Amino acid sequence: MNGPALGTTIRPATPQDVAAITVLLAGTLDGDPVIQWLLPDPTERITVLHRLLAVNVDHAIETGTVDVTLNLSAVAVWRSHDPDAPRWPLGDHHLATFAGTAAHRLDTLNSAIDSYKSWAPHHWLSWLAVHPAYQRQGLAGELLRRHHPVVDGTGWPVYTVVTTEAARDSLSQQGYQAAMPLNLPRGPKLWPLSRRVRPVRPIAACRHC
Repeated sequence: MNGPALGTTIRPATPQDVAAITVLLAGTLDGDPVIQWLLPDPTERITVLHRLLAVNVDHAIETGTVDVTLNLSAVAVWRSHDPDAPRWPLGDHHLATFAGTAAHRLDTLNSAIDSYKSWAPHHWLSWLAVHPAYQRQGLAGELLRRHHPVVDGTGWPVYTVVTTEAARDSLSQQGYQAAMPLNLPRGPKLWPLSRRVRPVRPIAACRHC
């Protein structure tokens, strides 16, 4: 057996994990091309990222699904989109306050992502991040496989948008289908992907039990 069992390495995040998850996401996103387009100033970047990510993660833990490794080296943030799902708590005024000078570009980024989102019920993979020191150990794949059975049990597809070709290719290896890229004004590309629902097969009755 290679490494510890999946069930012993991943757990649901709790509100006490918000700060650590925020640091993990902010660290992995600091060199991201879309984040650099959104927040060109390095000092402002880390401050705004912490503000936006903290409230995003906190809300996802409360209303969605957030899975982390036991040592908080990797995280997957999931949301469900249906008419009964809790609404995002921040309005345009709050986002503008949190984003500072990046408010206009943040609105442009969100509009681009929203243009790809389906109006039908679906799951949304908001974040999938692994600390650089723990990459290439299969943690991202384990996090996905942890939640995919839950997704398939609902009968809903998964949608996501990533910011690099490497992330696109990694998700493609996990069964996600890439769509045409989205272009940001004078900025980098966004890469939309989707995963079709995999029907859960019923367990056949045992004739010899």
